[in-house]
Parts: sequence; C-alpha cells; structure tokens
Amino acid sequence: MHNAVHRARHLACGIAVVGLLLAARPVSAEPVAVVSMKSPVFTLSKTQVADIFLGKATRFPDGSRAVPIDQSEGILARDEFYADIVGKSPVQMKAYWSRIIFTGRGQPPKAASSSAAVKILVSADPNAIGYIESRMVDATLRVVAVTAR
Repeated sequence: MHNAVHRARHLACGIAVVGLLLAARPVSAEPVAVVSMKSPVFTLSKTQVADIFLGKATRFPDGSRAVPIDQSEGILARDEFYADIVGKSPVQMKAYWSRIIFTGRGQPPKAASSSAAVKILVSADPNAIGYIESRMVDATLRVVAVTAR
C-alpha cells in the first residue's frame, strides 16, 4: 500500500512538472500581414508578400509603391512571420540579408521595435505593409488576406 501511494505521488509530481513546462513555452504570436485602412490592398499571395519583404518587389499588384515595415530581430512575431510566409528561420534571414547587402542588391526593410510600433507606422502610410499579432489589429488597420498563390 505504501508503495502505491508513493508511486501515485510521484506520478502527480511528474504531471505537474510537465504542465509547468508546457505553460512556460512562448505563446504563439500569430502574426498577420496588415495595411492601413487607406490602402487599396485587400489580398496578396504568399509569394507577393514574401517578395515585398525580401526586397524582390517594390510595388503592390495595382502598381502603388509597397513599403515593408519589418520587426526587429529576436521578436517572436518576426520569427513566425518569416517561417510561415518565406519559409526561412531567423539565421537564414540574417544570411539572406547579409548576402544581399554585401552584393549591393538591396537593403532590408525598415525595422520597428515592436508590433505596436509597426501598427503606428502602417496605419499612417497607405503604402506600408507590416505584420503584427492578430490580437492587436484594430480599426486603423486591415488584415491582408494572404492566399496560397
């Protein structure tokens, strides 16, 4: 009997530790691409969004100028955005921009310090596109529908 009680306590402690470890994981930032409510852009393909943030495209499909607003390195929303849209890790993005800068083919997008900063910059500029956590979207921004193609 004593052994069964001891094992039950051990199991309960193990479950509690696993629960604490799971709770300590970073919460997903769920980034969404956003533009100003003044922007004519409603939908872009994943490739179009990737090309804008990789410096391969400087215009939206309607011909208007596209100004990407990135987030600083180390921000979870940035890591998730690039993993989802571009398919690159933070290390791969750093290497990508190092190559582009070194060869003189471009510069990375302007980086804001947070989603709140991106929100301010994008809402004020109809040519800007950025990404923020979905929970931060308000009436000043429009979520861009990102399609597979």
